[in-house]
Amino acid sequence: MATGLGIAMIQNGYKTKFITAAELVEELLIAKEEHKLGAFEKKWLKNDVIIVDELGYIPFSKTGAELLFQFFSSRYERASVIITTNLEFTEWTNIFGDEKMTAALLDRLTHRSHILLLNGESYRFRQSLKQKENEE
Repeated sequence: MATGLGIAMIQNGYKTKFITAAELVEELLIAKEEHKLGAFEKKWLKNDVIIVDELGYIPFSKTGAELLFQFFSSRYERASVIITTNLEFTEWTNIFGDEKMTAALLDRLTHRSHILLLNGESYRFRQSLKQKENEE
């Protein structure tokens, strides 16, 4: 769904960037190490929407989590973010490691947002079952 929204945004002239949460944190860590965080965030603010996929699949270091918090906070009320995750909000502290930082982030992310909760069977799983049935 997020990919479809991203494609629609591009087709309507919006600058859109798609990245996994792990890749974003890695890029943030490199930018910090090279003392280029300001330039990094300024470059990313040129995008109308950033789609961050798979938040919560891979745990982050304390520094990585803090940089991700800072990144999302810098976009607050300035540019759009789409986040995909399989975690409930109550589990986000496991990603960010700090209850207060997580609460502050969720406050920003959920303000003026649309939250879609999708439940159901994985379409990938369903496709693989269908493929196995066709092979038999």
